[in-house]
Amino acid sequence: MGKNELQPAVVFRYFEEVCQVPRPSKKEGKIREFLVNFAKGHNLEYKTDEAGNVLIKKSASAGMENRKTVILQSHMDMVCEKNKDTEHNFDTDPIQTYIDGEWLRAKGTTLGADNGIGIATQLAVLASDDVKHGPLQCLFTVDEETGLTGAFALKEGFMDGDILINLDSEDEGELFIGCAGGANTTAHFPCPMVDAPADYFFFRVAVKGLTGGHSGDDINKNRANANKLLNRYLVELMRKYDLRISEIDGGNLHNAIPREAHALCAVPMKDKESVRVDLNVYLSEVENEFSVTEPNLKMELESESAQKQVMEYGAMKCFLLSIYTVHNGVYAMSQDIPGLVETSSNLASIKQRDGELVVVTSQRSSILSSRKDMSNMVTAAFILGGAAVKTGDGYPGWKPNPSSEILGIAVECYKNLFGVEPKVKAIHAGLECGLFLEKYPSLDMVSFGPTLRGVHSPDERMLIPTVDKFWRHLKEVLAHTPVKA
Repeated sequence: MGKNELQPAVVFRYFEEVCQVPRPSKKEGKIREFLVNFAKGHNLEYKTDEAGNVLIKKSASAGMENRKTVILQSHMDMVCEKNKDTEHNFDTDPIQTYIDGEWLRAKGTTLGADNGIGIATQLAVLASDDVKHGPLQCLFTVDEETGLTGAFALKEGFMDGDILINLDSEDEGELFIGCAGGANTTAHFPCPMVDAPADYFFFRVAVKGLTGGHSGDDINKNRANANKLLNRYLVELMRKYDLRISEIDGGNLHNAIPREAHALCAVPMKDKESVRVDLNVYLSEVENEFSVTEPNLKMELESESAQKQVMEYGAMKCFLLSIYTVHNGVYAMSQDIPGLVETSSNLASIKQRDGELVVVTSQRSSILSSRKDMSNMVTAAFILGGAAVKTGDGYPGWKPNPSSEILGIAVECYKNLFGVEPKVKAIHAGLECGLFLEKYPSLDMVSFGPTLRGVHSPDERMLIPTVDKFWRHLKEVLAHTPVKA
């Protein structure tokens, strides 16, 4: 099957157009211009706000003028991750998609279906003359992935709908009515450098090939964290040898489980062969621990030329032990919704710059007090290691409303179309819906979308047959929008 044969053709055509437009987080200028030009080209009313959010309006279909106004919502930006051997500039280059069986993927990069497929679906509705709907507004927000900036900055009165359908979910056949709130906790460890000792063996050790994934959706899948795996090995070496570290780096994005990490280290020359033996033993242990979730796990050790400076030993020791101590992964499961992660933390990135080590973590919970407790726990581990720590304001969760009118309509439409009951769920990932409710407390909301896997990593892929089901379901919901009171 060629890309031109994918169904629904109108949705996939717009998705391919969206893939041609660079749209990194905080750099949405090109996709915003694309959306404005789309509105102008289709003679649709539009407006933007100071944050860069875009709203496009479309009048109701004939005979649907008395229906409640529906807001379809997606975010403009995408997570920009690529494989180490992939040449790609996310600021200028289009995403190169290809078909792999029933999946649509990108060549060596994130696909951007999170949330490009939401954008494409909105455009398909706006451009069509055969989709029945009441008064319609399409909201496109900026910078969802790195700060929910657009949703935070949204002003009261920018939109005026009664119902909001968020198109940023990743499991077809599941309707989401709640999400976790979250916050980032960042530690700044002092990293004084001293002259490297003489007659030491310098080597680079790296963790590679991990599955990674979304720090909300995938946190309960027992996937390895590259920063944790590397740190564990380094602490083992520190206990046995006079370990020194010259450089360390791991992970990138606060909302992605880190897939790669490396450190430039040194031990006395007499221990040169021992660290290689230790790595082989350690690798066999973690391969066994993660045999199901990390089939491509690799750890490599290569000789390096001697470095002039290494971290001061006391600071290095405090940093390594603090990282070892800090919680990573699921902390608590929901007592109300079976299978839902309630509280978690992700050790997202370690960066060395300007005389310090900067560690970014993210905490999530469907209960605000539990999220604060998790952030405080992480903070305590970092403070004990000598770091200066700050937790951001974060973003609110979205409390489920099982009696939602639009939820009931979405359930009935799905049953009528496909003969099965959709699953009604909450999600551990963050959606913008909680922030929308702060500004528009009367909004009735639901979230659904096609099936995506591997989001926030170069393994991101979209299950092609589910796009058609998602499209048909959305059209059915729009055709059955309730009448205004």
